[in-house]
Amino acid sequence: MTSTINSVQDGTPELSMFPMPRAASAPFDPPPELRTFQQAGPLRKVRLWNGESAWLVTRHAEQRQLLADPRVSADINSPGYPHQTRLDTTAGPRRGLSFISMDDPEHMRLRRMVTAPFMIKRVAAMRPAVQQIVNELIDDLSASPHPVDLVDAFALPVPSLVICRLLGVPYADHDFFQTNTKIVIKRDTPPEERSAATLRLQEYLDDLMGRKIADPADDLLSELAIERVRTGELSREQAADIARLLLIAGHETTANMIALGTLALLQHPDQLALLRDTDDPATVADAAEELLRYLNIAHTGRRRAVTADIEIAGTVIRAGEGIILVNEIANRDPAVFTDPDRLDIRRKSKQHVAFGFGVHQCLGQPLARMELQVVYGTLYRRLPGLRLAVDFDRIRFKHDGFVYGVYELPVTW
Repeated sequence: MTSTINSVQDGTPELSMFPMPRAASAPFDPPPELRTFQQAGPLRKVRLWNGESAWLVTRHAEQRQLLADPRVSADINSPGYPHQTRLDTTAGPRRGLSFISMDDPEHMRLRRMVTAPFMIKRVAAMRPAVQQIVNELIDDLSASPHPVDLVDAFALPVPSLVICRLLGVPYADHDFFQTNTKIVIKRDTPPEERSAATLRLQEYLDDLMGRKIADPADDLLSELAIERVRTGELSREQAADIARLLLIAGHETTANMIALGTLALLQHPDQLALLRDTDDPATVADAAEELLRYLNIAHTGRRRAVTADIEIAGTVIRAGEGIILVNEIANRDPAVFTDPDRLDIRRKSKQHVAFGFGVHQCLGQPLARMELQVVYGTLYRRLPGLRLAVDFDRIRFKHDGFVYGVYELPVTW
């Protein structure tokens, strides 16, 4: 059933509310209403939580076109930017997560400072260390009583350990940054609580940056301290902002993909068998791409504001209007992916937009891909009897978060 909001006094017609709910019977799929919108056309106006409207972009081609357009702004302070939730008006100027909420040239200036560790060759050199982390965690799983929560015992520790090593953040502090991250990314967290959690993370990373300035080590935060903060190119606060972005994105998103991907495979045993029984790295890589396409975890869309009129698909989006690029339905676009609602790990899916497109596409995608390949290529072979320890309908999905996933994943083998 279409969710609508009543017409407002200025004559605006009834609009569907966004985000809309997924079907309870199909938690891996986008909301059915998004499919209806996509079939009708690439653009659709929707109503947001605060009564404002924005353009929903539902098709793959138009999303890529807009994400590559310089008239489309990622700046959260741009007029018309479609915010996901109420802001904390007591917290001073609106701040996003560092450069991902900025436009060029400042966006690119800051992004380039942390690009090198995420380049493909550098990430490839990390693979043996990530493989060791995965092997050791599976060893621990094998030796432990079960059932066990795969989120807590495996999916969350893998990327947390990896990003901590890369950044130089003590893994012993993982309870602190994971707890505060959960507060920040939950959609219904009161704004004041989100601000407080953000401030705690910021203060923690600012203190850590101070220690890196005084006593640098062989890690990314030390590189920032030596090459950028000491030289005056970055303030210590800016460096902590960047660290906060990388720390949150580096563990939370990949953790959800590990758990959600495992659950999807358990519900598609034919696909799980194909992946479990192969030793071909190319097949594992294809499986990771297909799961990224099929399960997109950034399920409330990429938010942007338009700074000058744009004509697209026969429609003019006006300056000062907001757009939401819903990647989960673009990744199910039948014009690009044959039989898009079917999980097929042999599909060539790399043209998906799970990591975005254009200048703001995900900086950490080479690292995320490598981690997922190591996990998906190892976990099911090492634990061939892996299965759910509860009925599927008892799994709690993160419908209330900015990042989609599951809260717990009880498994046995």
